[in-house]
Amino acid sequence: MEGQRDLFGEAGQVGWDVRRSARARRLAIRVHPDGRVEIVVPAHASASVVQSFVARHRNWIERKLAERRGHAPTDETFPPRVLQLAAFEESWPIELEPTLGATRPLSFDGRVLRVAEAATPANLRRHLLRWLLEHVRDGFAVRLETLARESSLKHASLQVRRQRTRWGSCSRRGAISLNVCGVFQRPPVLRYLMLHELVHLRHMNHSVDYWRAVEDLCPDWRALDRELTQGWRQVPRWVFEA
Repeated sequence: MEGQRDLFGEAGQVGWDVRRSARARRLAIRVHPDGRVEIVVPAHASASVVQSFVARHRNWIERKLAERRGHAPTDETFPPRVLQLAAFEESWPIELEPTLGATRPLSFDGRVLRVAEAATPANLRRHLLRWLLEHVRDGFAVRLETLARESSLKHASLQVRRQRTRWGSCSRRGAISLNVCGVFQRPPVLRYLMLHELVHLRHMNHSVDYWRAVEDLCPDWRALDRELTQGWRQVPRWVFEA
């Protein structure tokens, strides 16, 4: 009989599945075209053996995932005409501004981002990413605090970073880290990601109790997890080029 459970953190991350198979003779890894990672495990393999196997092959998995993301559609132009932040339901028009210079290539006014017409793409990407991190940090903090109160889970701190392979993490001290790329996902997907990390404040593992707690707070977590696995396709390419 075959079974499957999702892992996050110590043996993988959101969307990395472990499938036990009575027919499997050895551990194997499959990186599917949609970005889903599947670890095929013989029925007798212990959790520690699986985690050790994944740790040894993590670099290979992340390299394959990066290759998959490389096949995602590229932006036609940079800077884009509009920066869409789906999780916040925000649209930021981007306008070229001839009066801005290299030392100050970006400004914002209301809901418009103004970028220096003469700025180099590399310099503009760096400043745009810096603005994005600051803007998203505030938005994530408000949403995470609201979810923490609703779920009676108290985190110690929040950090927002750009990460290429990991959507989030939670330390034993209650420090939660979220990937800025979560802002390009639909609001329910971002909510699931935050709840996924908050539940780790109560269960620092992926036991039956952990997943039961996740499901209590987010009944459709499986569908949202699959969507998040493919969420890299929603991230503009310039975010990783900055």
